[in-house]
Amino acid sequence: MKRLRLSQMVTFFLVMLVMPGLVQGDEANETTPQTTEPPNILLIVADDLGYADLGSFGSSIATPHLDALAEAGIRFSQFHTAVKCAPTRAMLLSGNNSHVAGMASQGVRGIMGQPYPGYEAALSDRIVPFPALMQAAGYHTYMVGKWHLGYEPDQGPGAAGFERSFVMLNGAGNHWDAVGFHEGGSSYRADGVAAEWPAGRYSTDLYTGRLIEFIDSNKDSQRPFFAFAAYTSPHWPLQVPEHELDRYAGRYGQGYDQLREENFKNIKAAGIIPASSELPPRNPAITPWGELNADQQRREARKMELYAAMVSNLDYHVGRLLDYLKANGLYENTLVVFMSDNGAAAEDFYNSEEYPAFRNYLREHYDNHYENMGHANSWVSYGPQWAEAGSAPFSRHKTYTRQGGVTAPMIIAGPGVSGAGSISSSYLTVMDLAPTFMELAAADYPEREGIEPMRGRSMTAFLDGKSETVHDDDYVTVHAHRGRMLLRQGHWKLTSLEPPFDESKLELFNLAVDPGETNNLRETEPEKFQELLERWRSERRALGIVLPQDL
Repeated sequence: MKRLRLSQMVTFFLVMLVMPGLVQGDEANETTPQTTEPPNILLIVADDLGYADLGSFGSSIATPHLDALAEAGIRFSQFHTAVKCAPTRAMLLSGNNSHVAGMASQGVRGIMGQPYPGYEAALSDRIVPFPALMQAAGYHTYMVGKWHLGYEPDQGPGAAGFERSFVMLNGAGNHWDAVGFHEGGSSYRADGVAAEWPAGRYSTDLYTGRLIEFIDSNKDSQRPFFAFAAYTSPHWPLQVPEHELDRYAGRYGQGYDQLREENFKNIKAAGIIPASSELPPRNPAITPWGELNADQQRREARKMELYAAMVSNLDYHVGRLLDYLKANGLYENTLVVFMSDNGAAAEDFYNSEEYPAFRNYLREHYDNHYENMGHANSWVSYGPQWAEAGSAPFSRHKTYTRQGGVTAPMIIAGPGVSGAGSISSSYLTVMDLAPTFMELAAADYPEREGIEPMRGRSMTAFLDGKSETVHDDDYVTVHAHRGRMLLRQGHWKLTSLEPPFDESKLELFNLAVDPGETNNLRETEPEKFQELLERWRSERRALGIVLPQDL
């Protein structure tokens, strides 16, 4: 076996003890020689980044480092996530459905106050997080940023197989301190131990620095690494360092309606969507830009300026990571995956009537006057009006099972990736990343009672050009969250728009010709509708998706 530090040996043998039948560690690798050196893997997740917010996807926001990554790899135009942050992260780490993985409903534990399988609000014991399997296969495993998958000590990154970590446990937080958006503020842990936020550090800068430190500490170990940069940017609050506050001053005076149209045209021109695509009708619930008064328009434009500055700041720090890898001879053997965790975010707790406790706390601790917007003591969100511009060419945004809520940008580049600069419209899900990483690491998933098999599929053959697709037309994806659902099979999609869940309100769309979900085919394609409805009924029971009529 390769030489390990004492802490790594303890973790390794604990994994082997409590998870029999995983992989056989380095000894198995010694008896089964690999034909190629296993790659390092860098997974970068942006928080609430919109589909139309990268330069390589047609945006006017400056993202040169991510654009260069796209030119070196593949951009994916049909990559699908969950509707919110925590379910996506559970699916990502498990390769499984969010209900199987324990995150059926973000922020809600159990049903009607009682524990219930799938509703643990943390990773369940029915899955094995892939970082634990990669660690057992000989990988160093590191994580920084947003965890959002449980608050108890046995629910943190260490329990999921990360040997080093610095994380925020909450779903959101101030980018400069631990004041947060609720009583008690934000909670941080360093390698499983409660930690303080370093005074004066900006989130994206701090997380990047910590991850570089982790990788650098073992760069000469002759062992590959899996590094997970779970950035909290550009998630609200919209805050940036002082020198970047006015980077996009004056850029968005045209308003969110025109930006949505511009994004749509630019995405089409970039080849991300077919030339025949049409922009869906605007959401009538959003006040037209022309109906705002001058002060309202000025304030709204400032929100988007700050958001754009956050995206460019994120790009800069991604560049820092990539530059470190290049300077240390690690880049050529590192697979880099960049993705967003869901559609653009529309929540605005500072002004929300739905969450009065959050609103009252925020108004007590933060100042959102125009001159203060973007500073550490402001808590600004850009709302559904800008989120729908960021979701072009789809309808709706984060929290919805419409394409605008579950289709996110993804870029993959590095060893084993052919077709540099290409764009793929193949259907992929966030569940496909875990089996891909495990295949690259020569790690095996346990086959034993009580552990559910992964529902994702490895992308390795597709990435290197040996396969034309990852999923055939029979592959089914199901997602449900708080009264909204979708079932996707091939280009057909069965879905609901608003809760509460009601089968009589389900809609049927053919995404091949209608990616904006404007033409409900429920009445004109009754056989297909009934087929998918029956499949939904069987799949949701198998997954443990609980509906009101089940109680």
